[in-house]
Amino acid sequence: MDKVLVSGVKKPVRMISGVTVVAVMSKPFPCPHGRCMYCPGGVDIGTPQSYLEDSPAVMRALQYNFDPYDQVRGRLLQYVAMGHKPSKIELIVMGGTFPAMPRDYQEWFIANALEAMNRFPRKKLKEPTLEKAQFKNEKAGIRCIGLTLETRPDWSKEKHVDWFLHLGATRIELGVQTVYDDILLKIDRGHTVKDSVEATRILKDAGYKVVYHLMPGLPGSDPDRDFEMFKEVFENSQYRPDMLKIYPTLVIPGTKLYEKWRESCYRSYSIDVWIELLAKIKSIIPKYVRIMRIQRDLPLHHIVDGPRIGNLRQVVQEYMKKRGMRCKCIRCREVGHYMLKIDAKHRGKLRLEKIVYEASGGTEVFL
Repeated sequence: MDKVLVSGVKKPVRMISGVTVVAVMSKPFPCPHGRCMYCPGGVDIGTPQSYLEDSPAVMRALQYNFDPYDQVRGRLLQYVAMGHKPSKIELIVMGGTFPAMPRDYQEWFIANALEAMNRFPRKKLKEPTLEKAQFKNEKAGIRCIGLTLETRPDWSKEKHVDWFLHLGATRIELGVQTVYDDILLKIDRGHTVKDSVEATRILKDAGYKVVYHLMPGLPGSDPDRDFEMFKEVFENSQYRPDMLKIYPTLVIPGTKLYEKWRESCYRSYSIDVWIELLAKIKSIIPKYVRIMRIQRDLPLHHIVDGPRIGNLRQVVQEYMKKRGMRCKCIRCREVGHYMLKIDAKHRGKLRLEKIVYEASGGTEVFL
């Protein structure tokens, strides 16, 4: 058993939402449709699709040869070393279109991730089955209270969603990227807007939380069109996801988009335009939505065009604060984040609010 010295809690923000996030990465596997115009990485360089070998998440996964048990155990040990006492885990599986991988691999991967929680901090003893790992985790000291998988809209049909339920997933991240078919075609995305609408409905009908990945700045778009895209996502009841990851388009060497950039057929926006655009987008986000991330977690030296700012969300928030703008997303209003920023005399002024809205043919109630 590993002995870890604990001396005070470091990085409390890691658990400020009430759960401990553990992100693991599946082994490199080719995307089922090929490669999108902007997408770096891939099996040929030993990384999952859309990731680079010196990305923080990939480096952690490579350290453990993409083994799910060792990745979870290693991350939990890091949390303990920072003074945390993890008990409720939100497990996020990164690495591309997970359901496109062999099903026996998917079961093995999830089973071993759960078993690492069941046996923590001990090393793996034997290969668990998914059913046994799930059963043991129900009463384990460290429980998985949420499982997130990444996929594409065309890999979120009924048969895929039934499989997600078998694996125990609770939240699905959808690579929607844009709501414009002409742009999807231009970037070689391999699916349509109709696929995104259908996937959203199927997932919500099955009780899933839905996360959209959206990419402003794609070829064929412009700042006005990007802003209209986000308005459409929340004004049109066929969309209305629960959460967002906003990934400004980045030009990375080795991609088709990089070749277009070299030929002067593509240019990103200036940083001032990016900040203004993202501020406008944040200002229209409904209260029932959480913006989980703004900007890809890629080393900045790889970016040849696009916003080369690691703390882009913070920069945008400061821009908004100076201009009296406000983001109403869950994260920006979250009690834990809020209480870190204000003094005690302003605490406790909370009220319960009920928001009812239509989405994907159903009625959502957000408290």
